[in-house]
Amino acid sequence: MLNRALGLFVDVNFDLYIADHENNRIQLFRQGQQNAITVAGSGSLNATITLDHPTHIVLDMEKYLFIVDQHNHRIIGSNEDGFHCIVGCTGSSGSSANTLNKPSSMAFDSFGNIYVVDEFNHRIQKFLRLNNTLSKYL
Repeated sequence: MLNRALGLFVDVNFDLYIADHENNRIQLFRQGQQNAITVAGSGSLNATITLDHPTHIVLDMEKYLFIVDQHNHRIIGSNEDGFHCIVGCTGSSGSSANTLNKPSSMAFDSFGNIYVVDEFNHRIQKFLRLNNTLSKYL
């Protein structure tokens, strides 16, 4: 069961990813399936990252998952090695250029830059892509 589902993402295969906010996990519903697979967070078979109230999910062009982990004040990304913190990795909230305070959403632009709604800092943060591969964030 979902508990306060906030964010969702539908990929090119019509698979549905949901930020299950109160259950601290990301759920994947494959097209045509009624039961979800927990791909990150609480209850995941591959528990490499702990989530605290995720609010948003995005898949990039390489099918890597990016998660807004609101109460941990960070953005998490995946690559071939698993999940890693990419923004706000201090472990606490803040207002400096490299910290977030309860982020709620994120998006990529056509150049691969990340925009984050940094809700409790009342700002939008832009994080520049470092080169031609998004994995350089990780």
